[in-house]
Amino acid sequence: LESMEAKARELGFSIQRTPIGINTLPLDSSGEPLSQEDYTALSEEEQESIRSRQGEVQSLIQERMQEVARLDEEREAKIKDLAREAVLFMVEPHFGALRSSYDGLTKVLAFLDAVKADIVENIDVFRNGGAQARKMPMPMPMPFQIPQADPFKKYSVNVLVDNAKTEGAPVIVEQNATYPNLFGSVDRRVQMGVAVTDFTMIKPGSLHRANGGYLVLNANNLFRLGISWEALKIALKRGEIHIEDPWQMLGYSTTEGLRPEPVPFRIKLVIIGSPYIYELLYQYDEDFAKLFSVKADFGMEMDRTPENEQAMARFLGTCCHQDPNVISFSPSGVAEMVEHAAELAGDQTKLSCQFGSLVSVVKEASFWARQEASELVTAAHVRKALDQRDYRHNRIDEKIQEMIERGTILVDTDGERAGQVNGLAVLQMGNYAFGKPSRITASVYAGKGGIVDIEREAKLGGKTHTKGIMILKGYLGEKLAKTRPLSFAASVAFEQSYSMIDGDSASSTELYALLSSLAELPIRQGLAVTGSVNQKGDVQAIGGVNQKIDGFYRVCKAKGLTGEQGVVIPNANAANLMLCREIVSAVESGKFHIYAVSTIDEGIELLTGVPAGAPDEEGNFPEDSIYGRIVCRLEEIEQAMKDAKKGDEEPSQDASESSAA
Repeated sequence: LESMEAKARELGFSIQRTPIGINTLPLDSSGEPLSQEDYTALSEEEQESIRSRQGEVQSLIQERMQEVARLDEEREAKIKDLAREAVLFMVEPHFGALRSSYDGLTKVLAFLDAVKADIVENIDVFRNGGAQARKMPMPMPMPFQIPQADPFKKYSVNVLVDNAKTEGAPVIVEQNATYPNLFGSVDRRVQMGVAVTDFTMIKPGSLHRANGGYLVLNANNLFRLGISWEALKIALKRGEIHIEDPWQMLGYSTTEGLRPEPVPFRIKLVIIGSPYIYELLYQYDEDFAKLFSVKADFGMEMDRTPENEQAMARFLGTCCHQDPNVISFSPSGVAEMVEHAAELAGDQTKLSCQFGSLVSVVKEASFWARQEASELVTAAHVRKALDQRDYRHNRIDEKIQEMIERGTILVDTDGERAGQVNGLAVLQMGNYAFGKPSRITASVYAGKGGIVDIEREAKLGGKTHTKGIMILKGYLGEKLAKTRPLSFAASVAFEQSYSMIDGDSASSTELYALLSSLAELPIRQGLAVTGSVNQKGDVQAIGGVNQKIDGFYRVCKAKGLTGEQGVVIPNANAANLMLCREIVSAVESGKFHIYAVSTIDEGIELLTGVPAGAPDEEGNFPEDSIYGRIVCRLEEIEQAMKDAKKGDEEPSQDASESSAA
C-alpha cells in the first residue's frame, strides 16, 4: 500500500482512505491537494492530463486492492488450516477410540469420518457456542420469539434399538400389528403451523426390535389390517425394513418428508392363529406357503399323567407369582383344579390346555378364599367359583327346567309308552353348555312312504341330522329286508321343537322309537338316550355326554327320583364321564343309573325289557322277540296293502263287465 501511495504521488495524486472506500485527490506543484476552484482555473490541456493520470492511479489502486484481497484470502486459508490442524489434534484421539470400538462396521466408520470432517469445517459454530448459527435474519421484527434449530443436533445419534442388555436373541410379541407398530414411523411436530421433522424423530417398529431374533404376531389382529400383511410379505421377500408413510404404501401422494434408507433384517416370524385361518391362507395366498414352511399344530388337551398333574400344580404356582391377587392353593384346591381341567377336556384321561379358562377360575376361587379370610384356596373355594360362574350363566337353563317341571315342555320320567323316547341335546350359550331333554316320537302306519323326517320336511333339520335318518333306513334294510322288500310308512319327530336341529347324536334314540312303534312295545320313560348309530347297528360316541346326563338328572330330581331312572349312553363315551359329585352319589346309592351300550340290540332290550332276538339259519326271528314282533307287524302291513290294492281292483273289473254287457 505504501508503494502504491508513492507511485500515486509521482503521478500527482494523493490517496485518501474513507469508510466507503479509497478516494484519489490531485496535487498542485507544491504537493498540496488541488481545490475545486484551482482545478477549474486550469486550462483544458492540464485538466485532461490530470484525468489521464487519475485513470492510471485508479488502475494501480485496483491492482493493489486485488493483491490485498488475495493476501487476505491466503491469510484466512492459513489461519483455517492451522485451526483445522489444532482441532484435528484435539478430536483425533477421541475419534480413534471410537473407530477402534466399531472396527469392521463400515457404515459407522464412514459416519464418524463425516462427523469429524463437519466439525473441522464448522469451527466457528463451536467457537461461538452455536449462538451465531442460531441467528436468523428476519425482514421485520416479530412479536414473539421464533424457535431456532439446534446447530449441534446433527451430531446426535438416534438409536432405534438397543440390545446391549438383551441376553440371547430378542423375542418380541406384538399385540397390535398396525403398520407403524411393525415398520416404525417418522413423527412430525407442528412449528408455526407447519409440520416439520428430522432424523431424531424416526421411530422403530417391532421388526427393528426383533431383528436377528423372533417376532410373534396374532393372526386375528394381523389380518384385520390388510396393509400390515402385504407390507410384511414384501419385507420378508426383500429382507429389508422400509420406514415410509402408510399412505405411500397404498399408492397415495403425501407431503415430502424423510425417507430413511432400508435396514437389512433377518428374523424368525411366528404367527399364532386358528387352523381355519391357516387353511384359508394356504389355499388363497400364493406367497404364504413359500414364506411359512413350518407349521406347528397345538392341541387343546394333554394326557392326564402324574407328570402333567404336577405341571398343572406348577402352573397354579406361577399364577400366584404373576398376580398378587391370587392366593396359594392347598393340595385339595390343586386336586379340584386338576379335576376341572379334566372336565373341560371332557375325558378322564386328558387335561385341558385352555389356560385362559383355568386362570379365570383361579382368580375367582382366590376371591372367595379372601372373602372367607382363608390363607389357602381349598377345593370348596374352587367349587364355589364354578357354581357361581354357572349361576351367572344358567338363566336359560333354569327357565327350560322350570317349563319341564310345570309341564309346559312334556318330558316323562316314569311309566311306559310305545314309540316314545326321551332324547338328549346340548345347548351352547356362549361359554356355557347345558343338557336339554326332548321327547322323540315315532308313528308307524300302512303305506309305502318309508321313513318321513318331520324336521327335514319342515326345514328344521340340518344335513347331519338328515344323514342320521338315512342311516336308520340302511339299518332296517340290513336287518329286516334281506329276502323281501321293506314296506311300511313311518314318521319321526322331535316334539315341541321350533328351531334348527342338527347332528346325529339322536339317531339311536330315533331308531329306538321306531323299533318300539313297529313292535308295539312300550319303552321305559324313566330312561333317556343319546348316541349315534351306523348301518350295522353299532352305537357310536357323541359329544357333550356330561351335560346331557346332568340335564336329565336335574329333571328326574325335580319330579322325584324313583331308582328306575337313568341315561343310556354309548359305551365309547364311558371314558368321557366327568360328572358332579351329586350325580356320582346318586348312582352309587342306586337312585340314578347310567347304562353304556355298544349295539342297538343292547339298547332296545334295556328300554323294553324284551330280548331283541337273533335270526336262525333261515333268517327267522323268535316270535316273542322284538324283531320277531316287528316282522309280524310288517307282514300285517304288507297284507293290508295287498287287501287294499285288491279292493281297489274289484270295482274296476265290475265296471268293465257292465260296459261289455
